[in-house]
Amino acid sequence: MNQRICHIQIDETGLVTPSPEIEQERRVAIFDLLEDNSFALPVRDGRVAPDGPYRLNLSVREGRLVFDIATEDLRKVAEFHLSLGPFRQVVKDYFQICESYFEAVKRLPPSQIEAIDMARRGIHNEGARVLQERLEGKAEVDIDTARRLFTLICVLHWG
Repeated sequence: MNQRICHIQIDETGLVTPSPEIEQERRVAIFDLLEDNSFALPVRDGRVAPDGPYRLNLSVREGRLVFDIATEDLRKVAEFHLSLGPFRQVVKDYFQICESYFEAVKRLPPSQIEAIDMARRGIHNEGARVLQERLEGKAEVDIDTARRLFTLICVLHWG
């Protein structure tokens, strides 16, 4: 299947060094994303995008989330910028619940950890839904891909 991401790079320019927990979340998200994802570029302005697989560079520039997309052989095929505004509240909520989760794992019984984890997954799904909406007309992603990309957006928001 060629409608996928084969390589992902996060531009860390100007980013605060993430905590070990956030760094682990990022590594897992990238690993899972590269193992299984669905990413397609739709027809835009009457032009059909080249088939993937695609290389994705994610960055934040001038307060905007930048998706820089190239083919496997490094031919640039698209770049789009998304406002971070629609993500701010859900990212803030996600970080708060993650902090609660990381603390809970250290000291609470499994039943309470499970309840916090369910809330964390709910917020994560909301972030993925927002991302799918923001990507409409720019890129087509399934919910699992959107979830993993949302995790990476959170890493870019860190700090």
